[in-house]
Amino acid sequence: MASFNQGANENKQNGKRKWNESHTDMDRNSNEDEDDNKITDNWMKKVHRLCPYLDTINRQVLDFDFEKLCSVSLSRINVYACLVCGKYFQGRGTNTHAYTHSVAESHHVFLNLQTLKFYCLPDNYEIVDSSLDDIKYVLNPTFTSKHIGELDKSDKRSRAIDGTLYLPGIVGLNNIKANDYCNVILQALSNVTPLRDYFLDEKNYAKIKRPPGDSVFLLVQRFGELMRKLWNPRNFKAHVSPHEMLQAVVLWSGKKFQFTEQGDPIDFLSWFLNSLHRALNGKKSRNSSIVYKTFMGSMRVKTRKIPPVELDEKQRFSLLCTDEYAEHVSESPFLYLTCDLPPPPLFKDEVMENIIPQVSLYSLLTKFNNESEKEYKTYKENFMKRFEITQLPPYLILYIKRFTKNTFFVEKNPTIVNFPVKNVDFGDILTPEVKAMHKNTSYDLIANIVHDGEPNKGTYRVHVLKQGNSKWYEMQDLHVNDILPQMITLTEAYIQIYKLRTDS
Repeated sequence: MASFNQGANENKQNGKRKWNESHTDMDRNSNEDEDDNKITDNWMKKVHRLCPYLDTINRQVLDFDFEKLCSVSLSRINVYACLVCGKYFQGRGTNTHAYTHSVAESHHVFLNLQTLKFYCLPDNYEIVDSSLDDIKYVLNPTFTSKHIGELDKSDKRSRAIDGTLYLPGIVGLNNIKANDYCNVILQALSNVTPLRDYFLDEKNYAKIKRPPGDSVFLLVQRFGELMRKLWNPRNFKAHVSPHEMLQAVVLWSGKKFQFTEQGDPIDFLSWFLNSLHRALNGKKSRNSSIVYKTFMGSMRVKTRKIPPVELDEKQRFSLLCTDEYAEHVSESPFLYLTCDLPPPPLFKDEVMENIIPQVSLYSLLTKFNNESEKEYKTYKENFMKRFEITQLPPYLILYIKRFTKNTFFVEKNPTIVNFPVKNVDFGDILTPEVKAMHKNTSYDLIANIVHDGEPNKGTYRVHVLKQGNSKWYEMQDLHVNDILPQMITLTEAYIQIYKLRTDS
């Protein structure tokens, strides 16, 4: 009996030994397999640097301006662009939309829109090839400080894939339906040098922190992306679609500005500059953001209340002696100045044709000379206001008020404003004390936005000065043409941007 138990114990120990040996062999084999896999992976990576399908890429259909959504699932997560047909698909593994597309259509080369890496499907390996760098640059253009510094000195044209020549920065924007009022503002702002230089380099605003849950910063990112695409010297096409930028605008304006309905450029400009300022953590001080640093000036507003007309002389005099009817002075910052046009003539001339009235820009600016008073009416009180500019900004925006709304309809004032394109001296409207504080008060026009047609319908176009060759260009949606400076002064100007001259 004892010998039987002893034999059983020996068998158990032998079994354990064999089990342990077999498992250590398995572990060793699995480790060897892992090493083999690593070697194989490294070998595969080296071998698959070159892909046999690179000649199937069709650069003419590639368009990275639209929202990065899967065309099947509409998901924004892990989206790949098919470089053969230009469509967006989600995923890379088996049973994903990109994988299915690659098998069904025999389209093999894909680009991850987030990581900017290229893959071959369905084999699922990464492609490393320097010939694809141009595609990567179109998706995400980058600018060095040296390149940014030379933009205003160069007038070099670039060639798109279809052979079209274009000037970087002077590029048409696609009108999706009725977003020309946004396009003209975006094109004008893209030629304001400090604003452009700030947004061309992503490092300038990459470290700005926003509170949790606040995604208004997306507006800044989208504007930066659009600015880099407009100034991209290696674009595949000679125009840009502002689709992603406008979607951010619709979202953060609470659908106040849409690209399906015509809007007012001055409302959009005012909202957009203030939204950018807030998104960049701007405060009330001038140097708190690039927006205020570029466009913000200040003025003194002097307000006095007018006594009611039905009172007699004695009562009115006694009211004027009270504190309520005394003149009150307040300091007010501004991003743009509103110029009021004189009312158009009501009657026709002898030849039975309407006279097109003309007015000088300098006569419109007398509103801000601290002497001219303007009456402002509310439903129960009337005020007289005087404006005195106390500080001029580096870039001055003028808004020429052409539209007046009454109870029934909107009227447009067709008055032509005569303005010089160069050397506009704003020193004439400053008081001697304020003028002494400014080294220079002369400005040059760099952008001019024009409204054509009826008040509610109509279209907008913009004239922009290219600093590199000192030539003027007219842009209306996708159309870009040269224009003589003399022709600009004959248009119905609506919004103008002036640049302060640095030379004495």
